Amino acid sequence: MIPVSVITGFLGSGKTTLLGRLLRDPGMSRTAVIINEFGAIGLDHDLIEVSDESVVQLSNGCLCCNVRSDLVLTLGDLAARREAGTVPPFERVVVETTGLADPAPILHALMTDRNLCEIYALDGVVTTIDAVAGLSTLESHAESLRQAAVADRIVLTKTDMPGAQADAINEKLAVINPGAPVLPIVRGAIAPSALFDSGLYNAGARHPDVQTWLAHEAVAAAGGHARHHHKEDITSFCVIRNEPVRAVTLALLLSALAENCGVDLLRMKGIVRVAEEPDRPAVIHGVQHVYHTPVWLERWPSDDRRTRMVFIGCNIRESWVRGLLDLLDAEVAEETARQSIPRAACAQ
Repeated sequence: MIPVSVITGFLGSGKTTLLGRLLRDPGMSRTAVIINEFGAIGLDHDLIEVSDESVVQLSNGCLCCNVRSDLVLTLGDLAARREAGTVPPFERVVVETTGLADPAPILHALMTDRNLCEIYALDGVVTTIDAVAGLSTLESHAESLRQAAVADRIVLTKTDMPGAQADAINEKLAVINPGAPVLPIVRGAIAPSALFDSGLYNAGARHPDVQTWLAHEAVAAAGGHARHHHKEDITSFCVIRNEPVRAVTLALLLSALAENCGVDLLRMKGIVRVAEEPDRPAVIHGVQHVYHTPVWLERWPSDDRRTRMVFIGCNIRESWVRGLLDLLDAEVAEETARQSIPRAACAQ
């Protein structure tokens, strides 16, 4: 049986950072990865810098909604390709869900699909929780609460950042899911052995609501009326630019987003082609008011060298973000041109 581990967690809680570090461990070399992103374009497969053909991206929706069948089909297809020798002989599968996913449908599919159960076994659920924003997220978003409740292991991220509330979050998690160990980490650094091989999933040992959620999904799978929906005010869009972005423009954009969007911008991430360093992309991450210093990659992870920024938030207008970027770009260009005018010409 091939173990399947699910990595879930709310937007910006550090799933991709964790997965990227895990996949660099030699013990994870024979791992197939399924990545699901909520948005019109996918970035996580680039951010983890994995190009193996057994890495499959599901970018056309949320695993708990309209691509639920795609997960089953993808796992079946991976098994067939493994048998045929067209992909490396992977010995583990990791599914990284979108931050807005209710994990119950994924667990239901993995535990009840007859064909999958002949090949795969659900090993466990790893949930990431942000030590800075996690407390308010658990209180405000039902998806985050469910992600924590079904976990076998809870990874507490960003514990080294100012404002971390590790003690308060641990107290809340002890009520939500007392059976799951909470593992504090910094920048995704943790051994795979601490997270995986936790044994077959036993929903009965989790939060009592978990059984209800799984039963809810059973109704949906049987053709009933139960369905999972994201909050209607959560929107996702992407901004793509062929032209490089000036470094000053990028800094001003991040500052303006933090000041004007605040808690409404649940997640922002992107790969940016900066005019001053076109061959080294900048990776940007933002969660509500917090925007990390851009991280520079040594090279582009794919042939696509466009700037791609994904925004997920509550009532964030795409037109406003695009207009802001265009305005900042024009102002910086005008200021650059003004400063380049020779002093002699200014004196005339």
